Amino acid sequence: MSYELLGWPPDGPKLPLDHKRFSYAGKFVMTNTGKAVARDGETIVAAIAFNEDRTDERTLWLRYVTVAHDRRGEGIGPELVSLVRDHAAERGYERVRIAVNNPFAYEALYRAGFAYTGETTGIAELVLEYQSSTASENDPTGAKRERDTYQAGLDEFRDRDLSTEETDFLESRVGSEPPDR
Repeated sequence: MSYELLGWPPDGPKLPLDHKRFSYAGKFVMTNTGKAVARDGETIVAAIAFNEDRTDERTLWLRYVTVAHDRRGEGIGPELVSLVRDHAAERGYERVRIAVNNPFAYEALYRAGFAYTGETTGIAELVLEYQSSTASENDPTGAKRERDTYQAGLDEFRDRDLSTEETDFLESRVGSEPPDR
């Protein structure tokens, strides 16, 4: 498996993904977002589109993360997110944020070092954040990777109409600590 940064916003490449294999495939043809991919040989198996926050130049947003349907659950997403997260820190971003709409993505982002902020978007997505070590020292109020914070995010999902797989997943996490990075 190889992980590769293809471009940085606002000059990211078009990335045509097969809509049958990837969720959000149409979002990756925009050129105003940066892109990163995971490849198995020559085949793309995951992708991320990202851009700078419009109002805070210290914040990078991961807009879309997608893993091929047949490759989900292999840890590819958290690995690819970590690549972008580390490049963002190198470029001086103090925080990286993402909004997630399901408990599987929530868990995957925790594995990449993110934590629930307690915020939600207008479309009921939970906002998670990763802070660089500099930002964490300067802003002790930032997102923390504590058990209570992790469980609070899971509770947000428990109050929703979920699939059997999502319900079972959430049940398996009752009272647990955040997953290791």
